[in-house]
Amino acid sequence: MEGDSSLTRQLRSEIAVIEEWNGTASSKLTKTATITVAGDSIRKSALRFNHLSRRILDAFVPEGFPSSVTPDYVPFQIWDSLQGLSTYMRTMLSTQALLSAIGVGEKSATVLGATFQWFLRDLTGMLGGVLFTFYQGSNLDSNAKMWRLVADLMNDLGMLMDLVSPLFPSAFVFIVCLGSISRSFTGVASGATRAALTQHFALQNNAADISAKEGSQETVATMIGMALGMLLARITMGHSMAIWFCFLSLTIFHMYANYMAVRCLSLATLNCERSSILLSHYMETGQVLSPKQVSTMEHILPLWMTSWTANSVKYLHQRVRFRCPVSSLTSDEVVDLSSLASSYYNKGKYILLARTSTISVVMHRDSTAADVLQAFMHALVLAKLDDKDKTMHIESQSWMAKNYELLVLELKSLGWRTERLLSPSVAWKANWFISSSDEKD
Repeated sequence: MEGDSSLTRQLRSEIAVIEEWNGTASSKLTKTATITVAGDSIRKSALRFNHLSRRILDAFVPEGFPSSVTPDYVPFQIWDSLQGLSTYMRTMLSTQALLSAIGVGEKSATVLGATFQWFLRDLTGMLGGVLFTFYQGSNLDSNAKMWRLVADLMNDLGMLMDLVSPLFPSAFVFIVCLGSISRSFTGVASGATRAALTQHFALQNNAADISAKEGSQETVATMIGMALGMLLARITMGHSMAIWFCFLSLTIFHMYANYMAVRCLSLATLNCERSSILLSHYMETGQVLSPKQVSTMEHILPLWMTSWTANSVKYLHQRVRFRCPVSSLTSDEVVDLSSLASSYYNKGKYILLARTSTISVVMHRDSTAADVLQAFMHALVLAKLDDKDKTMHIESQSWMAKNYELLVLELKSLGWRTERLLSPSVAWKANWFISSSDEKD
């Protein structure tokens, strides 16, 4: 009995603390409650406000945030939400103008006429989306930044067409169809590039979670934008100058926010331009640039729109062509191809054919995605050497044998994804074999 009482006194003299933590990622847990046991007394201290705020935040950010996403996720989403907000505000103005042009509110307007005009508008948009996918679908992955910006520019153009449509009643159908086609480009390009960016942000195979949380963010931006847009439409109703001033001001801000959002991205995938920048810098300095460093050097707008800032590094990749059907080669080029296959590339999975201003890449039928990346890098080395005699093939192969594997290892160490090259699919491949036969009469 005496031993039991001493044990009880000892337990009562000790203080035990139990903490409650909430969260799914071990690196980002939040303490929500503390229970202190001192003798016979139990004291609870709950941090319910922090717990509630975290639960609300979890509805809008991916699970395990911020460790589950790339560092450029937050700045991109901020700018993306701001541009979305301006889009919904402008949508109210353009939709108001479009409905007015169709005849909503006028006694002379017929339901059948308005329905037909709306149907024709949607039909042209659908056809435009299909055609855009046919011509540019394979380029959306490789140039996600550029097409993301172009998509929003086309959306602005579509809204502008809706706003202009009441000013030209005789050409109303033509104008709104142009606007619908423009927005259809936006739908295809924006959806495809969003998928590519979601994969980029996902560090823990959580692309679906990121996509779902982005939907929540967009819903909030939509509701705020619709409310502000209705207020703006109400204030500017009947004042054409005020409508145009607000629309153009919001459009300028929209494009600026999109530009800043795309500029925030540091994509780690290798496309043609990023590979050109990396290889040129590596050949000149022996150093490998990080994704963040390359992001400040690559184009965002199409090259033809920024030719005044272009340099040899950014144009280097334009000399390389993958789409080279052998049947389209001239007789001299076929002879050169045969000579190269038997001498320099007889054991390789590709052949590089140097032309006047381009380097055509002929891929082997059994080539893999890694072979395509190696072939493109080899073609860039060939273009960088800028020599027109056949010794450039020897020099380029010597450089590749000495540096390529080391370059790939350094790229991986800096976070680059080297499993494939983001480029239009290689539609034409070839098979070659060299044989010699001595015929005796």
